Amino acid sequence: MTHDSPSGERPSPDSPSRKAPPSDSLPPNNPPPGRRPAARRPATRRTVGRAGQYLALLCYLVFLAFPFLWLVSTAFKPPRELGSLHPTWIPRAPTLDNFRTAFDEQPLLQAAANSLLAAAVSALVAIVLATPMAYVLARLRTRFARAATGWVVVSQAFPLVLVIIPLFLVLKTLHLVDARTGLILVYVVWSLPFALWMLTGYVRAVPPELEEAAAVDGAGRLRTLVSVTGPLLAPGIVATGLFAFITAWNEFFFALVLLKSPEKQTMPVVLTHFLGAEGVADLGPLAAAALLATLPSLLLFAIIQRRITGGMLAGAVKN
Repeated sequence: MTHDSPSGERPSPDSPSRKAPPSDSLPPNNPPPGRRPAARRPATRRTVGRAGQYLALLCYLVFLAFPFLWLVSTAFKPPRELGSLHPTWIPRAPTLDNFRTAFDEQPLLQAAANSLLAAAVSALVAIVLATPMAYVLARLRTRFARAATGWVVVSQAFPLVLVIIPLFLVLKTLHLVDARTGLILVYVVWSLPFALWMLTGYVRAVPPELEEAAAVDGAGRLRTLVSVTGPLLAPGIVATGLFAFITAWNEFFFALVLLKSPEKQTMPVVLTHFLGAEGVADLGPLAAAALLATLPSLLLFAIIQRRITGGMLAGAVKN
């Protein structure tokens, strides 16, 4: 039995007697103070971790750039500033006299040409020899491949002092001492194991399924290597060639022992001529010549760095 209101009407659901409880009596939706939502914690950790990575990378770049920036500053300083007790980063009176003195005292252009010839030819020959060998070692998992990989690792453990005497005797027998050809052969043999090891890793990174798909489509072995595997290996080949070039360009010990004629000496050997008889360095011309010796490697890397980082998936899409 229902009781009607004095007016004879039933109370409606929206009447004041059926009002919702006040909002202050409901439990709050916000988390209690002192706590953060659990979803924000991983994002915060990722942000902190990324900031730490950037900071470490910045410190590493500063560590690498410090010698080069100091070299550039020293190359443009006059003798008075070089002997100052309070050195500065930016030369107060920059000058090009150090470069003129360096070119007048030593045959830098001839030395740079010798280094460029030895480094370019040795890097090219090492790449031509290492690329097919790396493909065979990566695709054929045999005992020979494992033995060859072990030889590559062991060969890098021998110091130069242990091999220089027998190497000198072999080149003397072949009449290749004090010859650019002998130095190029030495550079090829010395850089070939590491180039082979690097390229083997790049070949293993190429999925064999791409070559199998090309074979199913009717492509032969040569066409598969040229059209599919080759473009994928291009960044690795460029990076390995850059390594071989820089190694030969900066090499000093072999060039010092094997080359005696002044007109055949390479850039690192010529840089030692700026040291006096008592070990006193002509600092300004030495810094200028060292800066000129550093620029080719930097320019080469700046030119081909896009080729190293780009094109990793080139050739993977079938035309």
